Amino acid sequence: MNDRFAAVDRHVAQHLDGWLAELTALCRVPSVSARHEGVDECAVLVADLLVSRGFRAEVVPSDGHPVVLAHAEGANPDRTMLLYNHYDVQPP
Repeated sequence: MNDRFAAVDRHVAQHLDGWLAELTALCRVPSVSARHEGVDECAVLVADLLVSRGFRAEVVPSDGHPVVLAHAEGANPDRTMLLYNHYDVQPP
């Protein structure tokens, strides 16, 4: 088991700077939901980040804010995982 943890530690160490840069880029977009400010730009950024990770991603218009829909093939085609999240923020 220690080998697995060591592999995870190495992976994190190798990628942490890039992940922090991506998070910083996301935080720079003022995607304030209540003001409809920057939300479209943030949706495109999220989709681009997913594509860079090997997903097929698209920004889908909706009656509200755009939806980022992404898909990636997994190791087991008989199983599906759904993740839901938001990319907008609320004003203080």
